[in-house]
Amino acid sequence: MSDSPEAVRWLQVRVTVDEPAVDEAEAALQEAGAHAVTLLDAADVPVHEPEPGSTPMWPQTIVEGLFDADVDRSTIADALAEAGLVEAAASARFNELVEQDWERAWMDRYEPMRFGRGLWICPSHLEPDPDWALVIRLDPGLAFGSGTHPTTALCLEWIDGMDLAGCDVLDFGCGSGVLAIAAALKGADRLVAVDHDPQALLATEENARRNGLEGRMECLLPDAFEALPGDRRRFDLVLANILAAPLVELAPRLIDCLRPGATLVLSGILPEQVDSVATAYQRLGAPVDQSLRDDWARLVFVATERDRDA
Repeated sequence: MSDSPEAVRWLQVRVTVDEPAVDEAEAALQEAGAHAVTLLDAADVPVHEPEPGSTPMWPQTIVEGLFDADVDRSTIADALAEAGLVEAAASARFNELVEQDWERAWMDRYEPMRFGRGLWICPSHLEPDPDWALVIRLDPGLAFGSGTHPTTALCLEWIDGMDLAGCDVLDFGCGSGVLAIAAALKGADRLVAVDHDPQALLATEENARRNGLEGRMECLLPDAFEALPGDRRRFDLVLANILAAPLVELAPRLIDCLRPGATLVLSGILPEQVDSVATAYQRLGAPVDQSLRDDWARLVFVATERDRDA
């Protein structure tokens, strides 16, 4: 085998176990020398939103270990068999992996996407079609928000249908910054992006630069946002594509960010969570719009003078 970095190989070991055996399988692979252990859903049973402090597992889980290529396979197989995780050492599954740039490999499969009638996301390594009206150049990096998830798509489709000329916009839980960038393309004026993850803010800043918005977008951690003067925390449009539990918890703060007549767009909500989220925002009245896409919901509220002062 070549010693060049491109030819470096890893050995992947997989074992499928029932939920009670996950910890034991993870420990067995780590003790055998795994550099990393990954848990994967073995039967397409999604866990959308666990309760705070809980770590739910799938009924059947693939436990995957990553080893140096020259490791003794029989040692790993024997350890799994002795722990009762495979019927026999010979049934352990091994797969050789060639070293590669995983982020680049993912980007190579990331194709342009259209949202609504005229809003496009185009990865930065591809050239957009000249006929596309509005184009977001995007590399999401490690942050959520590539447009591929239904919750992001729901928000982008809504933004595409709006005229946001002169609006001040807050993207709370900004991820890659894609929603704030889309708002800018639709005419928004002031742009503020907030996220608790510094990596997300770095991705947002880079994507803002890539789309000609350098210096126009404030990227802030939540504490820095809360430290802004009150009038600097009021917006014409607030976008929050996160999850139902934090949306409920954040309801008083997000409502407080709305100017009279402002719009609030919430996404990241499962259909069975719509009522609880709507109840948390009942000061704003009933949602003026509710949409579903692939088992995810988007809610839109409009604030009045009475709502803000309630």
